[in-house]
Amino acid sequence: MINEYDLDFVVSDQREVFLSRSPGILRKIDFDLYLNSEQIVIVSGIRRCGKSTLLRQFADRLGHDFVYINFDDERLLHFEVSDFSILLTLWHKQNASRNIIIDEIQNIPKWERFVRRIHDEGYKVFLSGSNSKLLSGELGTHLTGRYKEIGLYPFSFTEYLDFAGIAVKKTTASRAAVSRAFDEYLLNGGFPLYCLTKDEEILATLYENILYKDILFRYTIQEKKAFRELAHYLISNIGKEFSYRNISRLLDIKSDTSTKNYISYMEASFLLFWVPKYDYSLKKQYVSNKKIYCIDNGLSSIVAFRFSQDSGRLLENMVFIELRRRGYQVYFHKKMKECDFVCLLHNQIISVIQVCEFLTPENRSRETEGLMEAMDTYRLSEGTILTRGKPEIIPFPGQGYSIRVFNIIDWLL
Repeated sequence: MINEYDLDFVVSDQREVFLSRSPGILRKIDFDLYLNSEQIVIVSGIRRCGKSTLLRQFADRLGHDFVYINFDDERLLHFEVSDFSILLTLWHKQNASRNIIIDEIQNIPKWERFVRRIHDEGYKVFLSGSNSKLLSGELGTHLTGRYKEIGLYPFSFTEYLDFAGIAVKKTTASRAAVSRAFDEYLLNGGFPLYCLTKDEEILATLYENILYKDILFRYTIQEKKAFRELAHYLISNIGKEFSYRNISRLLDIKSDTSTKNYISYMEASFLLFWVPKYDYSLKKQYVSNKKIYCIDNGLSSIVAFRFSQDSGRLLENMVFIELRRRGYQVYFHKKMKECDFVCLLHNQIISVIQVCEFLTPENRSRETEGLMEAMDTYRLSEGTILTRGKPEIIPFPGQGYSIRVFNIIDWLL
């Protein structure tokens, strides 16, 4: 139970701070789609990816007609679901708005009951959260059909160009500027505050907060050292193939189940993504080896002591995150050959993608053969290779195949 006087002070203080912050770079979403809907708007994503800033952008479109609270505040550690009635009364005293913005909602147990009630009473509700597991459970149980979700990531490349003030034009100077920006983005990623400051301590602190606040503390993990070693090992090996068993043995984790749970916690916090090999059998997908990708290249580079020289892995990680940002379900292909990404929309395979820094005489056969095997397996007539080189079309006369090679910058734009 929280003191009403103290809560009043926190609410007023937080609103002032919230309005004083910069609205930032406009994110690439359809604001009207969410504002004109009666449904609850949920903004989910990793810490520091810009969720609060996006809520601030919604606040501007509401004409500052809103009430606000942020539960990622140590002054609200003892806030309970029963305190929501006090909070609602304080909000009514403040300005009686029917628009409610709540940051980091997952920190309050049973929050969904309050949100469902005020939504049913006609309030327009905007929420943010940093834990997909906690959010999905409550959303699926109590708010089915009542919400629209925005999965927010660190800056996309187009958003990074907006941030850097670089316009995309068909001029030599513009293309050079875009290319330089791409080199920076490939290594540094898109966390907004890091893009602004280039202070590596920001990413190091973010990583520690995710491990301790979002995972070790929340899930009361006892094997703290093993968990930290697991997180570091996975981020240092993005794009590589693993099984729960070989990781458990390598890092001396007590059971495969513990390894699986630890990875699921990292996924829930949006730190890592565990990608399965595609198979028409869900059971085979479940037991097959997986690959790991990280939410952001800058974060993975800091944690893994900057493997910047391995730009091929950074390119692959960047493409994976962009595919997720665009709403694809992503798998990898492996039979006799390998293909980096099998992309599905609405459970239907629509494309297969291979990523390599450059197509050379030495790797051309390997890259195209893996792609062709995937195209043949999933009955596709076209495949895609993303590189840093020139675009081209590779025909296969008489075989019904063609491969389109895109420059990765063009694809990102």
